[in-house]
Amino acid sequence: MSRKLHIGLSLSPTWLRGSAWRDTDSGVEHLLSPRFAIELAQHAERAKLDFLFKPDSLFIEPKGLEHAPGMTSLDPIVQLAGLAQSTSHIGLVATASTTFVPPFIVARQLQSLHWLSDGRAGWNIVTALDGERNFGIPAMPSAEWRYERAAEFVEVVQKLWRSYPADAIKREREAGQFADSQTVSAINHHGKHFTVEGPLTLPMHSAGPPPLFQAGASPTGRDFAASLATGIFASTPDKAAAIALRQDLRERAQRFGRLPSHIKLMPGLGLLLSKNRSEAQDRFRERQCGLDLEPRYRFIENSLGVDIRALPLNAPIPERLVTGINPNARSRTHAALLLRLIQMENPTIAQLLARPEASGSSHWQVVGTPLDAADAICDWFAAGALDGIIALPASLPSLRLFLDETVPVLVERDIFRKDYTGTTLAQHLGLR
Repeated sequence: MSRKLHIGLSLSPTWLRGSAWRDTDSGVEHLLSPRFAIELAQHAERAKLDFLFKPDSLFIEPKGLEHAPGMTSLDPIVQLAGLAQSTSHIGLVATASTTFVPPFIVARQLQSLHWLSDGRAGWNIVTALDGERNFGIPAMPSAEWRYERAAEFVEVVQKLWRSYPADAIKREREAGQFADSQTVSAINHHGKHFTVEGPLTLPMHSAGPPPLFQAGASPTGRDFAASLATGIFASTPDKAAAIALRQDLRERAQRFGRLPSHIKLMPGLGLLLSKNRSEAQDRFRERQCGLDLEPRYRFIENSLGVDIRALPLNAPIPERLVTGINPNARSRTHAALLLRLIQMENPTIAQLLARPEASGSSHWQVVGTPLDAADAICDWFAAGALDGIIALPASLPSLRLFLDETVPVLVERDIFRKDYTGTTLAQHLGLR
């Protein structure tokens, strides 16, 4: 089979979400441990995964820390720079926002990571949903403004990367020439959002620019992603949604003059795995019973503009209450997925509260054995629903079972690599 699956592993500790951190095997004591992160990265590299994916949040809610770690985490670029020294092949995709910091800083940090990893860096571009007050911004700008700024931000970053090309370095000792200064030049960018002179303070790595990732799901976000990203991180709760999204992104990419094959849809895949299917299902039910429902009620209220706390759990939401998404929803994308669920399945309140859509996740989930996970991935892959996945393990045992048992099945079925054929992230993704 010529077409191959791409696999990333999220470094966000999804195995500590909700009440999961209380499990005796959660590893919560290792949340910020460098040794644990190194062991995880090396384990993923032994499984020949394409990349490690490090999400980020630039704010935290102190009240939420009472009962869960929330978004407690290390800085993505700093953490991945550390992991670069303990790995040799696996890609390192760092999240960096375009809304709050100058593009020169991000261009320099990512190119530095590219050098420290010898060509394995990638950039997950986000516009952010919160955190504005940590940067002196009184209110979050509109999505349209953020995407407009993001487009110019990426343009500036790419100009800066090109401003100091790899072949500028000569190191001609006898002639006394370190670099060809004629090939290093200012970018003199003067745009709506940024004025940047340049050039960058370090050269482009010979591997070429770091591949770009994005997760835009709104029409504007999809255009943004299709115009420049290779990896598209997506919330796709079911196969039909994934097929439709992949087709739409590929069509948009063509309109931007790009090859559809250069667009890799990589849905997040929640994994709660056990050697025995019934054990996995029992553990899932236990977690559902232990859910703190108040954040879910708040998310539904923010997304749809309705308070359902007083409604009976065994009844569906009355049709008259669900008229559309809240125009002031924190995430219109996740609000739309929540509305889609209600309209398609008409769940009871209890069923709705148990779904990931009610928490703003909306990721596809597999609860079962490692073989169940392999079967589901193969099914979606064959159906044209995805080009890869970003694994979101719901427990540490799930993480290990995925790497040790699910991935080998994917290799046996000839949809995933047996070994690395390149050393850079671009090579893993088929871009070089």
